[in-house]
Amino acid sequence: MINNLKIVLIRFLAFILVLSNFSCENISSYDIIIVGGGTSGVVSAIQSSRMGSKTLLIEESNWLGGMLTSAGVSAMDGNYKMPSGFLKEFRDSLVSHYGNLDSLKTGWVSNLMFEPSVGNKILKEIAQSEKNLTIMYETTIHKVVKDEKFKIKINQNDITYSSTILIDATELGDLIPKLNLPYFIGMDSRKKFKEDIAPEFSNNIIQDLTYVMILKDFKKNMTIEKPKNYDRNEFICSYDSGECFKRDKKLWSKEKLISYGKLPNNKYMINWPINGNDYYSNSIEMTAQERLLSYDRAKQKSLRFLYFIQTEMGFNNLSIDYSEYPTKDGFPLMPYHRESRRLNGKITLTLNDIKSPYKQKNSLYRTGIAVGDYPVDHHHGAYSNYSNLPKLDFYPVPSYSVPLGVLIPENIDNFMVIEKSISVSNLVNGTSRLQPVVMQIGQASGVLASLGIIKKKNIGQINVREVQLEILKNNGYILPYVDVDTEDLNFISYQKIGACGILRSEGLNIGWENKTLFYPDSNLDKTDIYFDNWKIFKSEKIPFPEQMTIKNILHWIYKIKEEPYLNNKQYSGIWENLNLNNFDSERIITRGEFSVLIDKIIDPFSRVDIDYYGNFIND
Repeated sequence: MINNLKIVLIRFLAFILVLSNFSCENISSYDIIIVGGGTSGVVSAIQSSRMGSKTLLIEESNWLGGMLTSAGVSAMDGNYKMPSGFLKEFRDSLVSHYGNLDSLKTGWVSNLMFEPSVGNKILKEIAQSEKNLTIMYETTIHKVVKDEKFKIKINQNDITYSSTILIDATELGDLIPKLNLPYFIGMDSRKKFKEDIAPEFSNNIIQDLTYVMILKDFKKNMTIEKPKNYDRNEFICSYDSGECFKRDKKLWSKEKLISYGKLPNNKYMINWPINGNDYYSNSIEMTAQERLLSYDRAKQKSLRFLYFIQTEMGFNNLSIDYSEYPTKDGFPLMPYHRESRRLNGKITLTLNDIKSPYKQKNSLYRTGIAVGDYPVDHHHGAYSNYSNLPKLDFYPVPSYSVPLGVLIPENIDNFMVIEKSISVSNLVNGTSRLQPVVMQIGQASGVLASLGIIKKKNIGQINVREVQLEILKNNGYILPYVDVDTEDLNFISYQKIGACGILRSEGLNIGWENKTLFYPDSNLDKTDIYFDNWKIFKSEKIPFPEQMTIKNILHWIYKIKEEPYLNNKQYSGIWENLNLNNFDSERIITRGEFSVLIDKIIDPFSRVDIDYYGNFIND
């Protein structure tokens, strides 16, 4: 009897102890936690806080901006004609700092060049002005657990940080394995996604990384000590030296090599892919210590390249600007990672989806939340067996949309993956990894997360159209029309009707430009219009007019609305109220005018929901 009482007492005390530990646990709660203050993470945090969500941003360094700043790649590649959402805000902040847009055109690799420290300063100033945003710098994640909420432990203290929604914005997708989710690394086989330029078999080869250098013109000899293991032959084919006889890429002059990444204030970004300081290391699955050793070897290669630049190319006046970064060696805080883990998401964006968006089984273009126009650009030149890899330098694609479903994994609620780890094929990663696209992906994730908090729903229950409307409200693009600027009064109508698939666009490659054109000022042709699967437009009782005059189109629209015909004076008033010009009832209507009428009067975009594949849900 006494033994039984002892057992009961011990069990009771143990239960009390558990309750005590649980109740005494120091928990700090947030609506949204974002891990990684890089190019996407900082924008995600700013967007979610602006929408009223209590947001925590956790960053392992003391800088914001990731590849744009901390890694030194302070040259925005692409989207010059599509400055979408926060991207435009950031660009305008740079213009305010340097004086005008032309002051950012210092190098030839980009039209937006800036000093990394300036980018970090701007992002910090914007982030610090957001009252709903808390930022923890120099913080690393120790453990992540998911039950009713996400719970995070960090190495620095005993506090548990909890949130309803968690976003992985790390450089290498490091939260994905911590949550035991599936992912992909390396090249996909040609068979997997039926991409004809993919290799025949899959492999685990990723793109080269680079430890960028920011050099400064000191106006005097600044030649460094000869690095260990230096061999001029390692870099002799980095420019048109006259000594390189085996070449598979164009070699530029030494002046072009240096001016490639020229920054304001006589600084130079050295991120040279042609036999320069690209370095191969698949550091994704390495331990933290192994990564540091690998990154140090990448730094040593960059130093050897610097010595080559100084002694062989004659630029001994250029050397590392130690004032740019708060590091002992003057290098950026992190290497430039071009590739990481790739999520197995609800949708995987493939090269075929980008090349021929209207010819695929699914209509992913309807679900766009970001846009890009950079070619498929893969860096593999530093890989030891480079000659046997597919040649993927600047493979042309039209400008394209990134679908919402690539951010969202299967089999877990309220978790998103952004930065360079979204659910795309390896080939698509060569364009979706670029800074403007990654920045927009971050903003979209902040929108989706906040809508989940506002509506008290799982993010998987938020409709695609709700996310897109919020992006449009923030001057973002959901379709990649380079011929329609956000300043256009009818920009949103063109975007919405294009996202419905009612009017389609044309993708083109012209020289270095990859573009998709909407042609808003062109006369409407019957072959332009696609009413497939649209019940509200497809009716034998209300046929589409043969002559597409303004009067006939207005008659047709009001028949659909089951309202009586109006006279020309009434139609003229409607036309004027919709901010349309040059009313002539007998004139052929333009594509843009047709879009505005359909959007403003019928609003198919909001009337019919779509799923992640772009299929109609409730038409």
